[in-house]
Amino acid sequence: MKRIEEVALNAGIENTELYKFGDYIAKVNISLLERMRNRKDGNLILVTAMTPTQFGEGKTTTAIGLSDALNDMGYKAMCVLREPSLGPVFGVKGGATGGGRAQVVPMEEINLQFTGDIPSVQIAHNLLAALIDNHLEQGNPLGIDSRRVVLRRSLDMNDRALRDIVIGLGGKANGVPRETGFDITAASEVMAILGLSSGIDDLKDRLSRMLVGFTYSGNPVYAKDVKAQGAMAAVLINNINPNLVQSLEGHPVFVHCGPFANIAYGSASITSIKMAMKLADYVVVEAGFGSDLGGEKFMDIVSRAGNFKPAGVVIVATLRALKLHGGIDKDKIMEENIEGVLHGVPNLEKHYENMKSFSVPVVVVLNKFKGDSQLEIDALRNYFGEKGIRFAISEAYESGGEGTMELADAVIRAIKEDSNEFHYLYNLDEPLKDKIKCISQNMYGATGIKYTKEAETDLRLIDKLGLSNSYVCMAKTQLSLSDDTKKLGRPKNYDITIKEVRILNGAGFVVPICGEIMTMPGLPKIPAAELIDVKDGKIVGLF
Repeated sequence: MKRIEEVALNAGIENTELYKFGDYIAKVNISLLERMRNRKDGNLILVTAMTPTQFGEGKTTTAIGLSDALNDMGYKAMCVLREPSLGPVFGVKGGATGGGRAQVVPMEEINLQFTGDIPSVQIAHNLLAALIDNHLEQGNPLGIDSRRVVLRRSLDMNDRALRDIVIGLGGKANGVPRETGFDITAASEVMAILGLSSGIDDLKDRLSRMLVGFTYSGNPVYAKDVKAQGAMAAVLINNINPNLVQSLEGHPVFVHCGPFANIAYGSASITSIKMAMKLADYVVVEAGFGSDLGGEKFMDIVSRAGNFKPAGVVIVATLRALKLHGGIDKDKIMEENIEGVLHGVPNLEKHYENMKSFSVPVVVVLNKFKGDSQLEIDALRNYFGEKGIRFAISEAYESGGEGTMELADAVIRAIKEDSNEFHYLYNLDEPLKDKIKCISQNMYGATGIKYTKEAETDLRLIDKLGLSNSYVCMAKTQLSLSDDTKKLGRPKNYDITIKEVRILNGAGFVVPICGEIMTMPGLPKIPAAELIDVKDGKIVGLF
């Protein structure tokens, strides 16, 4: 690895703008944005995917490889990624720093607490929760109804036992007994606020607007009412600065903030993206899961909040994912099956249509794995060639930037040659139900939308509070275009069910909860944590 000062210098970052964490990690002061305010923004490339599977489609690996390839071609390019959450690291998914020859390093430090951003979010969130419960204990002058405190607590771990808990037990000295629970930190509103904030003043303002509960008379209670925003901002004062690391090839990478895409908006911070766009000709940013989740939210929430105009989109696919969505049993997806691949294409085509609906250039890329059938690859290339859809192969895992040259060339051609009339999917002033319907029908392919009584009550409350012009951040399973994990491929003639609608006022969006979606995941039967160890002073087993 190069020393971080060299990586920064090559990127155009001055040494005085660095807060170093050892030799290979640094935070970059947001003052850089003021210094470079007159520089033209680089081209923003979004990397999303088809509906993912349990095997992983290599979206992060592809994003890193694409950035490396663009650098190798002589352009200034930067990759921008989310920070890994310890829940997935110790659970099923493992780390989130890419793989093979397309990784960001040092991977162990990045995957395990890094510069403390996520722990700080957890602390700031739980500070607010503690202040609320202290307010209840100390006479409750605001008249907060303990049964209507909506803020839960936060933990960066998959722990199903903490989904629903009772606190304040053990007598009067231990506070007011009430029901609450924990959400994983990546689902915390504080995480979303940190990622969307443009500076400390904006951060404080957003924190102050967090809805924490209601009084006995039904009036809303915000974080500012318990005077929490100042102390919360003090906890987060350094975390607003993006983290700089490098790819295996020594090229600069920002890794900052980590909201999940099936619960939150699934993108790195707006600050890190803006910074990269001032420093580079091409900026490759990864958004979580498929186009129906991280892709749509990047376009409608992140781009709107950051005033971005994406120059192009890459949709990642794999042969095994195509076969799984084509109805092939997971035990047989490694076997050559051209028909199975083509049967899975409708899922990929739907994701292509989703991104084209924003009127931006789109490239479909096959993330090639060692042992993939050349006949299957040829069949896929011919299929998209006949459709006139830009298609490329990526071998980022095996060959890093060199293996991603075909994709880089296709992306540059798309940006230069294809029309770009980027627009949002919905207008903020539309009624909430219309926005939810627009997303559900256009992105998921749903026929209709059903609302539970609880969801209808939530919508009336949102309207009463004057928040109907908020962004809509749908919470939905990533494993299907629908809200049912069992509906693979491209499901049709089905309804989406909205169970409840949560208010994240500081972040500026409401969250309709679709189907069975958990904001606190659980660990699998054999957690990845069982494989992780320290031997001879080095961390092993982390993937």
